[in-house]
Amino acid sequence: MPLTPSPLPHGVSPLPDLGVIRVSGADAANFLHNQLTQDVLLLDAQHGRLAAYCNAKGRMQASFVLYKRAADEVLLVCRRDLLAQTLKRLSMFVLRAKAKLSDATAEFTLLGLSGDVVQHVCGPHASTAPWLRHVVNEGADSADVLTLYPSQDVTRALWLAPVNSVASSALTGFATLTSESWHVGEVMSGVAWVEQATFEAFVPQMLNYESVDGVNFKKGCYPGQEVVARSQFRGTLKRRAFIVQADVPMRAGQEVFSNADATQPCGLVAQAATDGDCHVAIAELQLSATQGHSLHLGAAQGSLLHLLPLPYPLRDDI
Repeated sequence: MPLTPSPLPHGVSPLPDLGVIRVSGADAANFLHNQLTQDVLLLDAQHGRLAAYCNAKGRMQASFVLYKRAADEVLLVCRRDLLAQTLKRLSMFVLRAKAKLSDATAEFTLLGLSGDVVQHVCGPHASTAPWLRHVVNEGADSADVLTLYPSQDVTRALWLAPVNSVASSALTGFATLTSESWHVGEVMSGVAWVEQATFEAFVPQMLNYESVDGVNFKKGCYPGQEVVARSQFRGTLKRRAFIVQADVPMRAGQEVFSNADATQPCGLVAQAATDGDCHVAIAELQLSATQGHSLHLGAAQGSLLHLLPLPYPLRDDI
């Protein structure tokens, strides 16, 4: 049996695999509202949001944690390996909108916070429920803390602050985590990023985005909206994201097979992490393959995958 993942340690982690896109201008929120799965127009200053950017067939080209830093400025955190092409594609549709898009990664310190650190910077009585925004050191030099879904009951958050911000003094004295520990914690939260290896591989529901507040079904049109809505409301969803564990390292984009059919894959690894001898992943799987069949990495005779429980319920009623 593979090594059971330990809970995410409390501390501060670098996030070299993530970057920041800035969208600024009077039409910034309206422009993004028409492009993403999330209602950006009604987003207030106290919340962040998970969102996806899809093609016309509803396949995810990128995913974001986003928030309004100001009335005319929205920041999008996404995988760095997709940032340049996502920025280029979004910019193609600005047209006459008063919105300017840029790569702002170099302008911000972007960190992952876990456990006691989150409560420390947010305040002892502040809520750390997912998708809240807390401001540290109000003013031009302020930092933003965006709470995420927890990992094995350990609170997590993103920290964004201008480079060399004095707000960073709030993190002094806390342990520095390895990227490997943070990535295992990400997987155990059950919320996967879209990355280069999974570009256009999934519709949002295949990664459970509707169950973790990543899709708003009440907003207007966006690329792929009809496909996403049809997947939700016409028939039963047949593919979902699960957490899996193996005795070998996994990587995003690897196929998963079941012993019921050696000829075609039943799923795809969406995000994987390894820390020492602990190997875990979020995998998109056919629901039928998870019921009474064994799952294997890469081929029907590949390494056995063990299903771990999801840390949140799958929503049937949206």
